[in-house]
Amino acid sequence: MQKLIIILVLLITGVITSQTNYEKGMQKAFELWGTNSAEASNLFERIAKAEPDNWLPSYYAAQINIVKSFGEKDKEKLTAQLGKAQDLLNVSKAISKNNPEILVMEAMLNTAWVAYDGATYGMTLTGKIVALYAQAQQLAPNNPRVILNKADWAMGSARFFGQDTAPFCKDVEKALELFTNFKPETPFHPKWGKNRAEEILESCKK
Repeated sequence: MQKLIIILVLLITGVITSQTNYEKGMQKAFELWGTNSAEASNLFERIAKAEPDNWLPSYYAAQINIVKSFGEKDKEKLTAQLGKAQDLLNVSKAISKNNPEILVMEAMLNTAWVAYDGATYGMTLTGKIVALYAQAQQLAPNNPRVILNKADWAMGSARFFGQDTAPFCKDVEKALELFTNFKPETPFHPKWGKNRAEEILESCKK
C-alpha cells in the first residue's frame, strides 16, 4: 500500500512538473514574440516536440511564420516560411481535428499567398479560403476570430474588385461584441484579434 502511495505521489509530481515547464515555456515564447519572432517560433517548436498531444505550440509557431509573410517580397523566403507554417499546421490538425482556430490560421496562410501575388494565386486559392472560413463558421459560429477574419477576407476581395466594403462592417462589429465575452479555454488558447477588429471598424466609419 505504501509503495502504491509513493508511485501515485511520484506520478502526480511528474505531471505538475511537466505542466509547470510547459507553462513557463509558453510564457517565455510569448514574451520573445514581441522582440524576436524567430526565437519565439523555435521555442514554440521545441515545446511542441515536448508536448506531442498539444496543438497550441505548433499553431503559434505557424502563426509567427504566417504573420511575417504578409508583405514579404522575396518568393524564395515566402515559400520557405509558408511551407514551414503549413507543416506546423498539419501537426496541429493531426492532434486537434476540425478545429476552427486552425482552419482560420490555414485560411490566413493561403491569404498570404494571395496578398503576395493576387493575379497568380487569387484564382487558385480563393475557393479554398472561402471553404475554410465556411467550415470554421459552421463549427464555431460565435468564435470572434472566425467572424472577424472571414469579414476581413471578404473586405479584401471587395476592394480588389472595386466593390463596396460597407456590408461587411456589421460582421466586424459582431466580432468585436463577441470578443468582449470570449473566454479562452486556457490562458494559452487563442485570444488575438480584438485590436484588428477595432482598426477595421475605425476604417468603416471613414
